[in-house]
This record gives sequence, structure tokens and C-alpha cells, in this order.
Amino acid sequence: MDAAILLGSFIVLILLRVPVAYALGLATLIGAWYIDIPLHAVMIQIAGGVNKFSLLAIPFFVLAGAIMAEGGMARRLVAFAGVLVGFVRGGLSLVNITASTFFGAISGSSLADTASVGSVLIPEMEKKGYPREFSTAVTVSGSVQALLTPPSHNSVIYSLAAGGTVSIAALFVAGIGPGLLLSFTMATLCLMFAKKRNYPKGEVIPLRQALKICVEALWGLMTMVIILGGILSGVFTATESAAVAVVWAFFVTMFIYRDYKWNELPKMLHRTVRTLSIVMILIAFAASFGYIMTLMQIPSKITTAFLTLSDNRYVILMCVNFMLLVLGTLMDMAPLILILTPILLPVVTSFGVDPVHFGMIMLVNLGIGLITPPVGAVLFVGAAIGKVSIESTVKALLPFYIALFAVLMAVTYIPAISLWLPSVVL
Repeated sequence: MDAAILLGSFIVLILLRVPVAYALGLATLIGAWYIDIPLHAVMIQIAGGVNKFSLLAIPFFVLAGAIMAEGGMARRLVAFAGVLVGFVRGGLSLVNITASTFFGAISGSSLADTASVGSVLIPEMEKKGYPREFSTAVTVSGSVQALLTPPSHNSVIYSLAAGGTVSIAALFVAGIGPGLLLSFTMATLCLMFAKKRNYPKGEVIPLRQALKICVEALWGLMTMVIILGGILSGVFTATESAAVAVVWAFFVTMFIYRDYKWNELPKMLHRTVRTLSIVMILIAFAASFGYIMTLMQIPSKITTAFLTLSDNRYVILMCVNFMLLVLGTLMDMAPLILILTPILLPVVTSFGVDPVHFGMIMLVNLGIGLITPPVGAVLFVGAAIGKVSIESTVKALLPFYIALFAVLMAVTYIPAISLWLPSVVL
């Protein structure tokens, strides 16, 4: 009954369109009242939820991504991708995927990826003869890999939701394999469409111009080297790498590229702080919600329920995937990570699934949810930038959904895709 009170009140509040963060907080208070937990104990959990050093990575990575997205780095990475793959048939669609791969590995955000790459490439692809719906579908599906590759702040949130027992550095490195697999799969699909629909070839960029483009893009690409190189070499931690990324992004944007005006910085900082305030409130209330769930023994009860369902690890993982795919279409990613990780992690680990591997499974699942209606935030942003309807974008996305599901199955049932690289470099 206590679990029904807690979870039921949360669901009712969501249906009443209460913002997720406040729904978590109010449901926590209702649950605490029902099991007679003092209010000050809940307040301690709320404060403790955001009083963690590792959480500093989130504001720094978000700020670094905002600086790079607005400071001209995305445009230069698109040009660099054009040098690499733009000359083949369907080259602009490959440029889109490749640019998303590069920018996602710098920003760690699908929304920033879609907004930055899409605003440059969707109009350009249409000009070259690609359907606008297809261009939008390529942009939003390619941006999913940004959730996997470092510096994914969703990996930081997963580590926090797992009680800090999962290394952020291990999650960063583990995301490289699934991220590259996703990009390769999307690129292969684009090549198949280009051949079938006879999309145009791009032009070979002259050597002198190509060298200039590569040199300009190198400053942005160095961000990846600094973040991953610093973590793997032990020069700084994953959290400290976020602060270093901000300093580097600021230096490159304001002193190397010099496309961004100094008087625009306060507005960008204001937008970043607004975004972060929502995230931090969500994390704080989710911590108290998890505390009440633990007192009610909800995770252990759900683990027992799964054990009665089947004792086959592969069946359980398929059930978990189905649950995450459905919930991912109904709620945003961060709250689902914070709510579901304490519930599902004990379930999968009892079947021998590595917590780092499960983190990748969860991120791929919920990433697909971000581009799926009815609550696909990245889908809505992509459709708005592409100036196409949600319905036509979803129709164009259907083959991409199939490809993404194939990637999800590979990541789920081939643990080495996620775990091999961390075992080698960490």
C-alpha cells in the first residue's frame, strides 16, 4: 500500500501537468507523511542530494556546451566533416552524422547537437535536393550518440542516481563504443538511402581550403582530447575536466574564433543558469524520492517481482528495455534516470549485469525516447528547426527507429561493446 501511495501520487501529479521536479517533491512529502517520516528528514535528503562534488560536472559541461554551440564551433565542425565525407553520394547526410559525432563528443547534449548542426545543415541539405523531412530525421537520429560519448552529463546523472558507486570516468569511456556504433549504423543507413534515391554527390574541397578548414576545426576537436586525455592520464578527474573544458571553450571562442560578442555572454550565462536551476531542483527532489522508496523497500520488491517473472537474464533485459522504451516516450530523460536507476539497477545486477553496461543500455533506450512522440524533446526541436510537422518527421524517422533498435539490441546483448574499452584503458 505504501508503494501505491508514493508512486500513485507521483503519477496523478504528472497527469495533472505538475512539473516533474515538483511532482517528485510533493509525492515525497505525501509518502513521508503516510509512513510517518519527519519532515526534517526529507529536507536533509533534499539538501544532501545536491551537496556532492561530482555534481559540479553538470553545470560546467552545460556551460562549455553552450559556449561552443553559440561560438561558431559547430559551423567549423560541419565544414570539417564536409572535408572528410562530403564528396561521396549522399555526402551531406554523412556530413550531418559525422558533424553530430564530433559536436556530440564536445557538447554531450542531444538538444545542443540538433540545434547547432541542424540549423546549419538542414537548410543546406534542402538546397542540394534532399527532402526537408529526411534532413530533419537524419539530424535528430544522429544526435542520440551525444548522450553516450563523453562528456555526456546524463552519464554523470546516472552515476549520481546509482549512489556514486559507478565511476563517471568508466561511463565516459564505456560510451565511446556504443556512440561510434550508433554513428556508423546511421551513416550506413544514409548511404543506402543515397544509393536508392540517387541523392547528389558533394564536391571535393580544394586542398588549400581543406587545410584551412581542418586547422580551424582542430581547436574545437582539441576539446575531446583535453577531456578524455586528462581523465585517462590522471591529470584531472572527470569533474575537474568539466571546468577545464569551460576554460578551453571560452579561450577558443573569444580569442581564437572571435565570432561571439562579449556583450552576449551575460545572456548566455543567464540561459545556462536557468537550465541548471531546473536540473538541480530535479536532482534534489529525486534524492528525497529515492530515500522514501528505499524506506518503503520498493527496489527490493520490484527485484523480487522480476525474479518471479523469469530467471533468464536475457528475458529480464528485454523486459527492462521494453519498460524503458515506453517510459522514455512519456517523460524526459533526466528524471527517468534519477527515478528508475535505484529501482532497476538492483534488478539487473542480481542477474550479473555490470552497472556500467546497464548505464549504456539505459542511455540508448532513453535517447530513443527523446526523438519519439509524444514527449520527444529533441524531436520537437528538430522539427522546429527543420520547419516540418511532427507527423512527417516521425514518418521519415521510421527506418531510423529500426536502426536504433538494432543498436540497442547490440549494446544490450553484447556487453563488450560497452565494457571492452574501459577494461583496456582504466
